Amino acid sequence: MAVIFVVDDDDDIRELLKYNLEKNGHEVITCENGYSCIEEVKKKKPDLILLDVMMPGMDGIEVCENLKSTPENSDIFICFLTARNEDYSQIAGLEAGGDDYVAKPVKPKVLMSRVNALLRRKEFQQPQPTITNELYINRERYIIEKDGKEIHLPRKEFELLALLASRPNFVFKREVILESVWGTDIIVGDRTIDVHIRKLREKIGEDYISTVKGIGYKFNE
Repeated sequence: MAVIFVVDDDDDIRELLKYNLEKNGHEVITCENGYSCIEEVKKKKPDLILLDVMMPGMDGIEVCENLKSTPENSDIFICFLTARNEDYSQIAGLEAGGDDYVAKPVKPKVLMSRVNALLRRKEFQQPQPTITNELYINRERYIIEKDGKEIHLPRKEFELLALLASRPNFVFKREVILESVWGTDIIVGDRTIDVHIRKLREKIGEDYISTVKGIGYKFNE
């Protein structure tokens, strides 16, 4: 069970999401605006926030930036709720530190698929940033430090490495990697994973990531 906040100024949307999330066993706290969300986070830290973008007063982008700028809240997963034609909101939300978005009108099956994928990603996160004695991961800056030198990684390369390194010697299947890093709404092929793995090996060295033929990849401890 996860603690999930639903933040939206529409009463009907809050109730719809609350019903479907609770039906799947989650604890749900609803907030009608960004200010009340910030206050509720101080009382109880959520695992995930479903956050509407367009709200009066403090919009979802401002709420996200506020939470992500605070070290104790920077690891909260945020999924934005956006109108179907709000491409600019989706981009702005991800740039502000959001982890995913769901288009309105929200379909319950799509919502739960996205929520489950985000919670699996959170499960794989390491509580401590150290990967090995040679590698150090900095989640706030999306960089890897190797032998004291910073290596800046694009977001997806960073998330892929962080996922693999969260469970050293564990073999991640390709479908798990795709869902955890790219989500269920973006269509990418196996070749996408291979390209990102190749780029990571070029930057951090060949020995850290092993290919398990026909299954997936693992991070070597």
